[in-house]
Amino acid sequence: MMSFKGGALLQKMKEQYPEKFVSVKEAFRHIHRGDRIFVGTGCGEPAFLVKSLIQYAEEQPKALVDAEILHIWTLGVAPYTDQKFRQNFRHNAFFIADNTRSAVNRGIADYTPIFLSEVPDLFNRRIIPIDVALVQVSLPDKFGYMSYGINVDIVKSAVRNANLIIAQINAHMPRVLGDSFVHMKEVDFFVPYDEPLLEYKPAVPDELSRGIGRYVARLVEDSSTIQVGYGKIPSAILSSLEGKRDLGIHTELLSDGMVRLMQKGVVNNSQKSIHRDKTVAAFCMGSKDTYEYLDDNPQIELHPVEYTNNPLIIARNKKMTAINTALEVDLTGQVTSESLGFTFYSGIGGQADFMRGATLSEGGKTIIALPSTAQGGNVSRIVPFLQRGAGVTLNRGDVHYIVTEYGIAYLHGKNIRERALSLISIAHPKFRPWLLEEAKEYNLIFRDQKFIPGSKGQYPEELEIYRTTKVGLEILLRPIKLPDEPLLKQFFYSLSDRTIYKRFASARADMSHERLQEFVAIDYSKETVLLATVKRGVREEVIGVGQYAIDGATNMADPAVVVRDDFQNRGVGRMILEYLTELAQKHGLLGFDGEVLFDNQALIHLLEKMNFTTEKRLEEGVYRIKITF
Repeated sequence: MMSFKGGALLQKMKEQYPEKFVSVKEAFRHIHRGDRIFVGTGCGEPAFLVKSLIQYAEEQPKALVDAEILHIWTLGVAPYTDQKFRQNFRHNAFFIADNTRSAVNRGIADYTPIFLSEVPDLFNRRIIPIDVALVQVSLPDKFGYMSYGINVDIVKSAVRNANLIIAQINAHMPRVLGDSFVHMKEVDFFVPYDEPLLEYKPAVPDELSRGIGRYVARLVEDSSTIQVGYGKIPSAILSSLEGKRDLGIHTELLSDGMVRLMQKGVVNNSQKSIHRDKTVAAFCMGSKDTYEYLDDNPQIELHPVEYTNNPLIIARNKKMTAINTALEVDLTGQVTSESLGFTFYSGIGGQADFMRGATLSEGGKTIIALPSTAQGGNVSRIVPFLQRGAGVTLNRGDVHYIVTEYGIAYLHGKNIRERALSLISIAHPKFRPWLLEEAKEYNLIFRDQKFIPGSKGQYPEELEIYRTTKVGLEILLRPIKLPDEPLLKQFFYSLSDRTIYKRFASARADMSHERLQEFVAIDYSKETVLLATVKRGVREEVIGVGQYAIDGATNMADPAVVVRDDFQNRGVGRMILEYLTELAQKHGLLGFDGEVLFDNQALIHLLEKMNFTTEKRLEEGVYRIKITF
């Protein structure tokens, strides 16, 4: 609540500007019929002024006629959307909230789709002129400056362009630093009224959200600058980043989760390219504790959205990582975050601003995270094509990664066929057969594309492991999956003729789609194909392949290992074979039984070094080797 010093300053300002301190009714008498009235955003909404405005309209219905209410997003009450006030108000949202969605879709309120970064320009150029601004501010300082507190976003430009400014001075509003101040002489009327600020508390993350968060955390590098949206999944993502180091924040929304990362030292902004050592945001939606943390905190600056959301400003941050959610993604990589078919749901907001800025950033990444299903698991969020009527919030070139609870699909630089297979692989298993058939129908993938449905074709992510070879090379050993066909093709054609012959006992030098499918579309219950990969920037490169197929009659397996020529004699083959053996033992196999060419001494040597009973006999240039576990 108001400190003694704050109260004394306010009293001094009342004496200096007596004509500005009036009753709320007196202030509202200066609003005219047909005025366009801007209301402050989100948790910074001047709740008392809004309630008083509605009460004023009820008491004097002819004084307020055909007024238009403008704001980005409201968390508070929105009684002006009630039909009984249809003669008084028409609501126009730049972003649709829960409490205005029904009115917009019933046609009794409006939605203006626009990039959030461009809204101030609508005001500045008077494309949308502002007649009245209702805002909430902090107590004045000794110089007469008040902070917009937790919401600067488009509030500052609305006030700058408004003909009439009515400000609710609230002792609960923190004094937040940055480009966030307005002087008392710029405001027409003040209504001091102390009330707790609105708070935003997302649902507690569940295991599904935490699973998505863990996948996203894999993609966020140390020293990255991050932007994260709002909701249950973003909260889980932020919790999953607690093991990172030296993160920075340049975001639209500052949330409780981000503040916790600051308090734990995960975010220190020390490696940011611009605004080093500062967290930069446009507005905050969170809890009372977060608002108190923001108060006069020199680590945090709030700026207008024309700055925070400017893609060219965003792009100046190296390793800018934009993380957002979506309603629906199609197999070509189009994303909607604002509508479901013909139903307007939210808005463009700042998502496109940050995704475009991150793509321009050096080392930047764009990530869309969403559950694989909706409506209790009855609807797939990954669809063949966006629903008729849906708005394309992000086009096919905006998104690098799509993440669900089933994994990560990397889309950047991929063709439509590769994108479709990658997205099908992270869709909910029960929708994958349908997606596959739809993709074939529309020629998004090969019409003969093989697919193993059900649990037998479910990618066993738990088998992914990192190992370090004898020469210190770190490799990822993981099962193969359907989208790996291009990787495997590239690997095969990187092999020398001699290596191909030793592995396949053939001089055949082609690896067609039909042949590659034998490796990538597998029944994990009957065979195992392992890839040994290394990272080349964001690209994964295959340097070795190991596999075995189970003989159901003997409960034995026939193993095979091949390593790229430039990685041979570096311990890669040994790592692959050891892990194949480990997996075979876990699956209850009795051992390995297979044939190896006499020339393939490297594999023979590896097999002989295993600490198991080994039988070996040579027949016509081929060794028959049997290993019992």
